[in-house]
This record gives sequence, structure tokens and C-alpha cells, in this order.
Amino acid sequence: MSPSKPENTAGTPNALIGETSAYLLQHAYNPVNWLPWKPESLNKAAAEDKLLLISIGYAACHWCHVMEAECFEDAQVAALMNRAFVPVKVDREERPDVDQIYMDALQLMTGSGGWPLNIVALPDGRPFWGATYLPREQWMQALSQLATLYKEQPEKVIEYAENLTEGLHRLQEGQGSGQANPLESEREAPKNLLAWAEGMAKWKQRFDPEYGSNRGAPKFMMPAQLDFLLHWAVTNRDEEVETHVNTSLLKMAWGGIYDQLGGGFSRYSVDARWHVPHFEKMLYDNAQLLGTYARGYAHFKNPLYQEIAQGIFTFLERELQAPGGGYYASLDADSLDARGESTEGAYYVWKAQELKDLLGSDFEAFALVYNVNEFGHWEAGNYVLIRNQEMETCATALQIDPEVLSQKMASCRQKLLDYREKRPRPGLDDKIICGWNGLLLAGLADAAAYLEGSEEMEQAATALAAFLLKRMRLEDGSLLHSIAKQTNGPTGFLEDYAALIDGLIRLYSLSGTLRWLEEAEQLTQYVLEHFSDPQQTLLYFTSDIQESLIRRSRETADNVIPSSNAIMALNLKRLGLLLGKTAWVEQAREMFTAVLADSTSYPAQYALWLQLGLSMQQPFWEVVTSGPEAKSLSRQLQQHYLPNTLHAFHEEPTDYPLFKGKFEAGSTRIFPCQQGSCQQPLRSMEAAIETIAAPWT
Repeated sequence: MSPSKPENTAGTPNALIGETSAYLLQHAYNPVNWLPWKPESLNKAAAEDKLLLISIGYAACHWCHVMEAECFEDAQVAALMNRAFVPVKVDREERPDVDQIYMDALQLMTGSGGWPLNIVALPDGRPFWGATYLPREQWMQALSQLATLYKEQPEKVIEYAENLTEGLHRLQEGQGSGQANPLESEREAPKNLLAWAEGMAKWKQRFDPEYGSNRGAPKFMMPAQLDFLLHWAVTNRDEEVETHVNTSLLKMAWGGIYDQLGGGFSRYSVDARWHVPHFEKMLYDNAQLLGTYARGYAHFKNPLYQEIAQGIFTFLERELQAPGGGYYASLDADSLDARGESTEGAYYVWKAQELKDLLGSDFEAFALVYNVNEFGHWEAGNYVLIRNQEMETCATALQIDPEVLSQKMASCRQKLLDYREKRPRPGLDDKIICGWNGLLLAGLADAAAYLEGSEEMEQAATALAAFLLKRMRLEDGSLLHSIAKQTNGPTGFLEDYAALIDGLIRLYSLSGTLRWLEEAEQLTQYVLEHFSDPQQTLLYFTSDIQESLIRRSRETADNVIPSSNAIMALNLKRLGLLLGKTAWVEQAREMFTAVLADSTSYPAQYALWLQLGLSMQQPFWEVVTSGPEAKSLSRQLQQHYLPNTLHAFHEEPTDYPLFKGKFEAGSTRIFPCQQGSCQQPLRSMEAAIETIAAPWT
């Protein structure tokens, strides 16, 4: 698959032609005189005393494409933008630091956000107006009024920008500053668990009992929330939450949001039943869902969940794997339809007659299983494939053996997939983003641990870790955020370090290879040196060697990608326990204490933090396996869903502190430990599971 190219290459390109971002290159032939985000662009605005017009999006964004077609490719609109502003295009995936600031600004101004994110700012970058998608006439009217206001009453514009920038700083100061009972000792555990239970009770009121996730639309999959909810359900014996997680996993897997032919999930569903998605496929969603479905399989033992995890992996290998290593960022929502017009979902939808012609006598069965009927109809005669009943139920209705039907459906899916691959393909964003690949490393390691016959996933995880450490790490120990077309992008943000460290820890637990643990330790030391805030325990999103913006941000709440501070706090706890670094364990505790009040009030937005909280408030086990059969025994143990555990194994004696004194010639033993203090060794997997699960069984 080739990277996406600018659709319109007529005329003279603008300054974006020299960039490597697929999103920026999509705009390289707009008549707008776009500049990339660089200090020189701000200097130009200052020298010409013009407002900055900052437009932020990403390559797979459908509404970004719509606004480009309506506004940025229009000569009259471009003339206005070029005359009165210095237009700057930003790829939010390449510069998440810039996106964070201006998204916060838009939400302060309007109460909502989204992409395309359009901001008008003073020449120094301080914002005072913002909007998402606007049609042509509204866009031109707004820009004309803003240009006139700045020309005739600049003091009002400056005053508003100053006030808004102060608001951005106050918002920053409020993150992680909530006061709550600190996690000082075990005495606080019942009190904190009670407070979380109250927050959970409110969250449960939003559960959708029929389709999972929260009631209403749009529906986002939010893997970190599902992971926390499963953790909570098991360790608190909460059957209502357990059922909710199972319903969510099942209905997502049946839905049109999951590509029933080619595997992989789209970004979100526009309806409440997971039927019609926004069709872009993002690496970060599929990376996280790979681990989520693997955990779901380990706990619920539904073979469908293993099939979904395998389908995600197959999709990633087929569609997003880069030839030289790593995985690309996304596939676009839009592609050319039968009329040659760029249309959302054109690659994925079907006409009934088309399916009849391709499937012949198998159409009736396929139409029942995948709802080529009113339930599965989207619009204009197009169907998005969706399931709503078990294969056994369909087999009964068709008076056919379930296994025969399953094989028949597999044959139909392959036939349709082969045909679909002849259609014009969605555009590919060929950025390789370190943090997103780190999420995938974690997902691959988890899937290899939980799933049966997952050797390919372990091999992929090992290859990915080696690639990221070789290609994305610079000589000074820092990481790159992204590369595109073999060209280095910006230096890494906290999310890049946090996700890669997390993936390395999980790969170490899976493989027992000490290199991955040592690499995670080195990267963590770099984070603490370059991302720390001397005024508080939470970490900055940007390092002390990166470009200064109007605010140095911190990220605390989860979004579709979990909070980088939350991931890093979990990393510090696990590494601290594995390496005997008590200061790191204590810093993780302090970081959680900083967000305790917010996590209690808004559990859905702090789901990953709450997983850390549960590990502090409930028994947490370091499970150390040593001896000649350590790998085999540890891997069997890791196939079970056992929250609040951290696995490590070694087959030969080593001076590594974690294994000191734990080897006995010719014997393989399991040591259940808590904060370095170990119980008597166990010799069977069953005994270990009984000990670990005792607090919640």
C-alpha cells in the first residue's frame, strides 16, 4: 500500500510540500499559503503584524477533508486567508503538544472540541477565537469579522487573548492539584474504596445494558475503561460490572465498528448500537483493543474474543506494518466510490445485489448472519455488515450444522475480502509514531501472554521492541516522536516514553529477557531527568529540551489514549518493585494521590489511574518464578487473568536482585511476593493461582 498523496496537485505548491506528514502533504496544493508550525511562522506573523490562523487536523479525519474541499481549495476563501492572516497547518499526531494547548483553548471558549480544530491567535500564539468545522460562508464571515476587529480594536483582541491564556494556565494549575486523603497507609484503603464505589455507582447509571459502553451516541470504545472495569469487577466481585464488560466486548465485536471481513476496529460509532462507524482505522485504537480482547478471552473464555484479537493482529500486519519495521498511524475514512468520488466508507460498504452476485447460493445464509436487511442498512442502499445473534441461533434458523455454517461464513468473508481489495483503497498515513507503537508493543505482549497459539504475536512484539529502540532512540538517550518517509520528526513527548516503557515491561514479563527491563529502566531515568516538574510530582508532557510554547502542558485525564502521567505512574510502580527502587514506588503513590480527588469524582476519565489505585488499595503480587522450567510455568500462569500481579521469571541463577536467593538446584518454584517480601515458595500453578486470587474469591 502506498502512502496517500495530495488529491489535487494542480498549480504551485505551498510551503507544506517540503514536509513529510501525510496530512500536511494533503494540503500542499491548496491555494492557501500554508506554513508548517515552526518558530519562523510565528516570526513572520509578528513581522507583518498579522493574526495566526492555526488549523489542526490529521490525515484520517473525515471532516478535515470536508472543510478542505469547501474552504481551503476555494480561491476566494484562500485569498481572504492569505491577505489577512498567516495560515499555519498542524498535524495533531505530529505535534500533540500544540494540539493539546489549542484544544484546551477551544473547550474553554466553546465548551466542546473536535477536529478540524481552527484557532485564530495573536502573532505570539496566544489564542482568542476558535471553531471546528464551519461551512464556507460561515468561515468567510467569521474570518472577515476577526480581521476587522484586530485592525480596528486590537486592544480588545489582546485583552481577550491575555485573559484566555491566563485561563489556560489556571486550567493547567488545577490538574492534579485536587486535595484528598493521601494514600499514606493501609488504613486509608477502606475509605478510598468506599469513595470509588460511590463514583462507580454513578458511572453504572450511564451503562447501556443492551449494547455496552455508555448510553447514547456517538460511542467510543475506550479500552482503558474496559480494562479498569474488568479489573474492578474481578477484584470486587461485582457481577453487574462484569456483565457490562462482557456485553461491551460482544456487541463491539458484532458491530459494524469492527471490520467483519478484514479485521480491525474503526475509530467510533455514530449510533448507539456500534453499527455505522466513522470509518478511519487508527493504530492506537487497535493496539489497545488487542490487549483488551486478549484479557477478555482470558477471563470470559469466549472463543470469539480470541478470534477478534487475532483479527486485529492480522489487520495490523496486512495494512499497517511498515516494511522496514514499526507500524503506520492510520487508514483514512474516505476512498473513491464507484462514481470516482471521495466518499466516507466507500471501501467498506456493500449493495445487496453486489453481495448476491458474489455469493450466489450462500447469500441467504450470509444475509441472515450479517444482517443484509433493514437492521444492517445504512443509507442509499448501502449496508454495513453487523451481527446481532450467535452463530448457533442462525444455524438453527437455517437448519444447518453450526460448524458447517461457520465454515461457510469464513469462505464468504474471504471471497468478499478478495473482491474488496480490488476497490480503490483508503489513504494511508505513513507516520510511524513511537507512542502508538509502544501501545501496540504492550498489546502484542499481552495478547501473546493470554492467547493460545500466539507465537507470531510474541515474535512481532520482539521485532517491534528492537526496531523502536534502534530507530526511534537518539544517541543522547532521547526518543523521537515520529518518523515519516525515513525522515526524523519531532523529539519525543511523555506519551512516547511512557507507552514504550510500558510495552518493554510487559515484554520482559512475557519473555524473561532482562534486556527489555534494563532498557525500560534507562528510559525511565531519562524521563525523570527531563520531564519532571520541581513544583509537583506530576510530569510535563514536553521535555526540557523541546520548543517552548505558550504553556508547558501536563496530561492527567484519559482520552482515547490513556493519560501519559497515568501510564508513567504505573511504570514507576512496576519498575520500582522489579528493580528494588522504593523511591519510584513512592513517586507512583504520590502521583496517584495528586489525582485522587479527580479520579474519585470522574472515574471514567481516570480509569487507568484507578487501576493503579486498585493496585495500591488491594493486595498486589510480584510473582517470581525461578528454575529450569520457569518459562513454561510462568507462561502457563500468565494465561490466566489475574489482576494486581506482576510476573518475572528466570531459568538460571542470576545476581539480579529480584532473583537473589530464589534458586534451588533442579527445582522450579513460584514465589508470591508483596513489595519484595516473599511467602514460602510454591511448586504448582494451581497453588499460585489460589494464593493470588484468594483476596477476591
